[in-house]
Amino acid sequence: MVRKGTPWILGALAILLLGIQAVPVERTNPAIEADLEAPAPVEAILRRSCYDCHSNETRWPWYAYVAPVSWLVAHDVNEARGDVNFSSWELMNDKDEANARHETWKEIDKGKMPLPKYVRLHPEARLSPEDLAVLRAWFTAAP
Repeated sequence: MVRKGTPWILGALAILLLGIQAVPVERTNPAIEADLEAPAPVEAILRRSCYDCHSNETRWPWYAYVAPVSWLVAHDVNEARGDVNFSSWELMNDKDEANARHETWKEIDKGKMPLPKYVRLHPEARLSPEDLAVLRAWFTAAP
């Protein structure tokens, strides 16, 4: 049974969803300033599990072009790049790198990174016990 106002509400919702597609969202990949220099196994894991948000090499998925999800994806990437950006990692001095290593490993070790919502959509980003061992060794080593 369709209620009398249902077609009007659905039409208004459709117009709203189409209208918000016109709201601009910046999805950029700035130049790589000084990409992370790490052993190949570490780099492979980080590229698979972290680079989409924490580098200037984001692979923007199809849903990053559909509002309002596009707004959330762009926000998350911009925030992540502000926290840790592997595309400018080598610009850090030793003190800042030591702090970045410590903080990054802490988030990974707590299971906060990669974000669970990201892993649900990108199961290949899940970190295995072996991946965690490789990352632990690298992130906890002195710069």
